[in-house]
This record gives sequence, structure tokens and C-alpha cells, in this order.
Amino acid sequence: MVLPGVPNRAPEEPSAEGAKGSESWLVARGILLRPGPRRTLATASFVNMLGSGVFMLSAAVFFTRSVGLSVAQVGLGLGVGAVVGLLSGVPVGRIADRRGPREVYMLTLAVQAVAMAGMVLVHSFWLFTLVVCLTELASSASQAARGPIVRGFSGPRPARFRAYLRAAVNLASSIGALLAALVVQLDTRAAYVCLVLGNALSFAATAYVVSRLPSLPPVPAPRGGGRWSALKDHRYMVITALDGLMSIHGSVLVFALPLWIVGHTHAPRWFAGSSVLLNTVMVIFLQVRTSRGIDTNVAAAHAWRRAGGAFLIGMTLIGLASGAPAWGAVPLILLGVGVHTLGELLYAAGSFELRYSLAPAHAQGQYSGVFRFGGGLASVGAPSLLAWLCLDSGKLGWLLMGGVFLSVGFVAPPVVRWAERSREKEAVNAVPSETASRST
Repeated sequence: MVLPGVPNRAPEEPSAEGAKGSESWLVARGILLRPGPRRTLATASFVNMLGSGVFMLSAAVFFTRSVGLSVAQVGLGLGVGAVVGLLSGVPVGRIADRRGPREVYMLTLAVQAVAMAGMVLVHSFWLFTLVVCLTELASSASQAARGPIVRGFSGPRPARFRAYLRAAVNLASSIGALLAALVVQLDTRAAYVCLVLGNALSFAATAYVVSRLPSLPPVPAPRGGGRWSALKDHRYMVITALDGLMSIHGSVLVFALPLWIVGHTHAPRWFAGSSVLLNTVMVIFLQVRTSRGIDTNVAAAHAWRRAGGAFLIGMTLIGLASGAPAWGAVPLILLGVGVHTLGELLYAAGSFELRYSLAPAHAQGQYSGVFRFGGGLASVGAPSLLAWLCLDSGKLGWLLMGGVFLSVGFVAPPVVRWAERSREKEAVNAVPSETASRST
């Protein structure tokens, strides 16, 4: 899974002879990647998430405590921004495919930096909504442009590299959470302004790191491929829809679980925040290991199936914590979070593989925009769905939501096989026409 023009062996991989002797202890144990494009991309991802993690975890407090908006206004503005942001992924992804992903990615990061810095000037709801829409548009565009870069520099073991990126991003998010807690504890206008400007600076720093990457030449599109091939690829759209449903699992731990612990169990209130730490630690240390062997579409589909079962078991355990005494609720929740996280690890590995493998090399940016649209749309509706099922319906609701994940997991293998067969038929049918065009 390497783009044409990119060597099968990543530039940062030296020859086997003498490599071990020159490696540092951190590189030898896989904690750091070898110097080169992949380490540069991992560094950019870490810096980006470090700033974004601080802001995401304290944004609501900043807008209510410092700007003076109501909770309802903040929720409405963020929701509108999230929906509007989904519109930029596909067109910007297509531009990245045609003009080169690195340059487009750097431009979107620059727009994010400017838009984020503009947050300090917000003083009304309408201005807040406008700036949020701009930041979300730039964020969605940035993710679409980043897709071809990740694929282009993934090297001979793309699944392992993508898992490494996800572990690095979660580590950055954890550090960001600590910094966000410090800002909220200070609770001053100056602290919040530093938070916003720090996030803006992180986008600029990410753009600088990305500039150190070699440029990836656009992959020529086949004749007659169409301008918006991703939107016309109904097989990929079905996979995107399934991924969107599975991605709701991310809101379970950050939205439903804290409210469930505080309002429906006898577990201590402080446990609402600390229980999610288990999820973060597991992702950091187990994502690379879990992704081993999930390097084909079939393996990715079966990973989704196992993830669906894990989500069902984990959510059932969390639901059973209601009504149990504190000494029983705490281990049930911890075990549920642990099993749920195992499902998350499997889902993430499978999602990465399907996202890149089922997309043609010449349209990685456009397809990345489509794939992100599914997850983004699901994240907008996830809080309402989880509030209705898990929080209002009690134990049965947790079981039903787990059943949705299980159903998606069972549907995934046949759908992926259908998508692969259809793509293989198209490839076979395209060969004679290409040969004929050459002969003429």
C-alpha cells in the first residue's frame, strides 16, 4: 500500500546492515521511529494533538467563563460548526490529490492557526459561531489533505505505522488534558487567552514540521475516472456509513459514561474522570500490538466483527453498574471500560485499513474527506442518541446500543467482500479498454 513514486522501503529505513548498531535505545524498542519522513509525520501529529487536546477539553469552559456565552449557546454554536465543517473535506481532498497533499495540508494548518487566534476576539454568539465554522472547515479540510500523506509515507508496514500514529496522538491528548486541567484551575482570562493562542501556535508549529517532509507528487488519475469519484462509489459510501455507526463508540466514554457514573451509579463522582484514564493508557501501549496482522481488507472486517462483540460486552458491564453498591460498581465500570477499549483498538485498526485500502491511490484525499464525513456526522448525532438510549433508558439502553455495534460488526465482513469483488471486476473490465486505447 504505497503510492507510485514512493519507494517500498520508507526513506527513513536504513539497510539492515549496521542499522541496529546505530539505533538509539528508544528506536530499538519502537518508542521512537527512525529519523526520516515517518518520524517527522509522527512529530507533526503529536504537536498538533497536543495543542488541540488542551483546547478541546477546556473549550466549553473558556466560552462560558471567559467569553460569557451560555451553555446552550456554546452547544448550538459547536453543533453548527461541526455540521458546516463536514462540507470542506471532499473538495479540499480532491485539491490535495491534484496539487499535492503536503502543500495543501500546510495551507489548511495555516488557516487553522489564524482562525484559532481569532477566538480571543470573540465577544458575541454570532461571531463565536462564525469563527467556529471557520475553524471546523479548516479542520475537516486538514484531515482530508493529511490522508494521502499518511498513506504515502506509511512504508512497508502501513498498519503498524498508523497504529503508532494513533498511540502518539493519544499520548499527546493525555498531556493536553493535564495542561487543560491547570488552565481551568487558574480560571483567569489571561490563562484562557494563553490556551487559545497556544493552540494556534501548535497549528503553526505543525505546519513548520510538515514543511520538512518531502513533497509527494500527485498520482495520475485514470482516464474517465470522473471528478467526484468518491461520492459516486456506493460501495465505499456503505463502508463509510458502517464506520460512522461504529465511531459512535468514542462518545460512549467521553459523554455517556461520566453522566452515567454521576447520575445512575453509586460509584464516587471523581471516578467519572479517572475511569477514562484506563482507556487512554491502553490505547497508548496496546494499539500497535493490536494492529499486527490487520493489514488486509478481510482482516479489517473481521477486526470490526470482534470489536462489535467487545462493545456489546463492555457496555453491558457498564450498564450493570447501575444499582450496584460502590464496591461493585467500580470494578464493573473498570472492566467494562477495559473491554470497550479492546473493541476500540480493533475498530481503529480495521478502520484505518479499510479507509486507505478501499480508496484508489489517485484519490486518497477525496476519499479521506468522504470517510471523515461519516464519522463527523455520527459525532454530531451521538450525544442525542446516547442520551436517549443509555441515559434515559437505563440498563436496557446500554444493551441495545451494544447490540447496534454488534450488528454492524457482523455486517462488515460480507459488505467488505462485496466491495472487494466489485472493485476487482472493475479492474478486470478496465484492462481491455486500456489496451485498446494504446493500440489505437
